[in-house]
Amino acid sequence: MQKNGKILAAVGVGLFLVFMIYSMMGVAQVTCEVCINFGGRTACSTAHGADAKEAQRTATDVACTSLAAGMTDSIACGNTPPVRLMCK
Repeated sequence: MQKNGKILAAVGVGLFLVFMIYSMMGVAQVTCEVCINFGGRTACSTAHGADAKEAQRTATDVACTSLAAGMTDSIACGNTPPVRLMCK
């Protein structure tokens, strides 16, 4: 009985991992590359999302991490229109 429990647990973990990988691959349907010019510097980033708005927001946030210093700059950078935006 103990051997069957271990086998069932291993199968359960395997199915859970397959489900997680499948779920993650299905969510990222759009990829956006964003370039932001803030404070005299430019940074570009690529992100994946369920839609273009989500992917663009994530790419903008990542690009702003290298351009902004502090919360005020981060908010201002995030609200800056991108100099380049490509989504597919």
